[in-house]
Amino acid sequence: MTVTVAAGPTERALTRGVERLLALQHADGWWKGELETNVTIDAEDLFLRHYLGILDERQAAATARWIRSKQRDDGSWATFHGGPADLSTTVEAYLALRLAGDPVDADHMQRAAALVREAGGVESARVFTRMWLALLDLWAWEDVPVLPPEQMLLPDRAPLSIYAFGCWARQTIVALQVVTALRPARAAPFGLDELRAGPAPALVPRDAWDRAFLLLDRGLHRYERRPVRRLRARALRAAERWIVDRQEADGSWGGIQPPWVWSLVALRALGHPLEHPAIVAGLRGLDTFTIEDDLGRRVEACQSPVWDTALAVIALLDAGLSPRHPAVERAARWLVGREVHVRGDWAVRRPTLAPGGFPFEFANDNYPDIDDTAEIVIALRRAGQGDAAIDRGVAWMLGMQSKGGGWAAFDADNTSGLPARLPFCDFGEVTDPPSADVTAHVLEALAHEGLAERPEAKRGLAYLLGEQERDGSWFGRWGANHLYGTGAAVPALAAVGLSGHESVGRAIDWLAAVQNEDGGFGEDLRSYDDAAWRGRGASTASQTAWALLATHAARERGPVTGRAVRWLVETQRPDGGWDEPWYTGTGFPGAFYINYHLYRLIFPISALGRHTRDGGTP
Repeated sequence: MTVTVAAGPTERALTRGVERLLALQHADGWWKGELETNVTIDAEDLFLRHYLGILDERQAAATARWIRSKQRDDGSWATFHGGPADLSTTVEAYLALRLAGDPVDADHMQRAAALVREAGGVESARVFTRMWLALLDLWAWEDVPVLPPEQMLLPDRAPLSIYAFGCWARQTIVALQVVTALRPARAAPFGLDELRAGPAPALVPRDAWDRAFLLLDRGLHRYERRPVRRLRARALRAAERWIVDRQEADGSWGGIQPPWVWSLVALRALGHPLEHPAIVAGLRGLDTFTIEDDLGRRVEACQSPVWDTALAVIALLDAGLSPRHPAVERAARWLVGREVHVRGDWAVRRPTLAPGGFPFEFANDNYPDIDDTAEIVIALRRAGQGDAAIDRGVAWMLGMQSKGGGWAAFDADNTSGLPARLPFCDFGEVTDPPSADVTAHVLEALAHEGLAERPEAKRGLAYLLGEQERDGSWFGRWGANHLYGTGAAVPALAAVGLSGHESVGRAIDWLAAVQNEDGGFGEDLRSYDDAAWRGRGASTASQTAWALLATHAARERGPVTGRAVRWLVETQRPDGGWDEPWYTGTGFPGAFYINYHLYRLIFPISALGRHTRDGGTP
């Protein structure tokens, strides 16, 4: 449907963006942009298929083409566009290319191997990478940390039960308990001597806790040589039952790649044939997460249709479309149909709370997402649909508040520091504590529902104010990084009536200080590891839009806003979108990042729509 074109450059940019977004809507009402990550996901798909004996030459060749396209001049691969070389990513990419038939003496392979050796060799790669090597008989299972399946038998509230971990780590760990106990392998047709640099570096304990967990790992290795048979058999049965029970309707586990692939490995290691219904469904589901085009074959680590659709509805309404617009109505109806009606793992901590809420993916009933639920509550209320689903979602969100007043993504009070101490946990976040960005979204939703005076909202507000950084920004757990956190926190504060609060003023001062000379905003993902990168980076459409959402909420109409709007208008493509190779989404801070391909369109539409709606300069 054509949108009426207005006269000014800002309105014309908004019109082009809206038309582009409308053209991308699926006939069923949803939107889904590609969720791009790094090449380890594609490499591990080949490892899985080799282990299962189903890797074909066409898949390998197409995947190799994609992996080669992401190699940099120094021979490395990174975890995000423009980021530093990453050893483990480079090792996995190299191994995948070897599986695909790339010769060792090819120039691109020699450059990669040299970089790996210089960075400490395969011996210095992360635990996850060495587990994949063990699956391909290129590393000894005895030399990776033990994850005993007996952990399944611990009480739910035990300090190191599986429920002490965040849902993504929990699902992966249960599968790896089976794998590390059974130690399956299918040998790769080559060795990796060219990647070795010497003995593996010894783990150096930082404190008494580290020493205790290293001693625990040594003890578990000794136990692993002669486990108690009946106890081990009981634990494996419990793990197998847990895995099968949590497979989603789309064949995934949690809708994310790590538990998905390792659950398939675990089921095969337990002796199930490829024809087992769970394995068939899992492989069929992976095919729906696979993209193949002229660039090559790649696998999405996750899919975000519910999240994308909620944000798209908000953006279209921000741009001035009526709630009765056919695209908005279709999307709202589809969102209502995604409500979760069953109890998932979150009920371990909230056993009396009624189900509600919404997932991130097409199918993830076990793990509805508090962040998604907050945005969907706003989207549906503004669209005028789904009153009952909204009410249940709000009740569920309120019940998922953690003790400190904040909200996390999937669980409540999942804050133990013990899981991260395990030698296995070197791959990113393993727990799900509250964060400023999720709390801000919940607080904004509660304000839209007229619930800002509720005790839960008051505690959430106190938490959010307490999380502000000394420089005036907020940390972004699920988006990059302080621009994302600030772009969420300021609108939330404005929604509860605090647009003039001194915290908002400090945030706007920070934004003014970090605005790029070109008028845009950008923040490199290295800000998660180095504070000097906060608010620094190449200007991107999504991050510039987050800054504009904050300035709009703060009623800042000066040069900061004007320059940012002009940057968006001047960098828009003729088709209504924006270029954005940089990753602005976060999976695990410091370890795993995401390029949401719709962020570059949805957030600018929201920002330009709010700006023009309230009388900004055309």
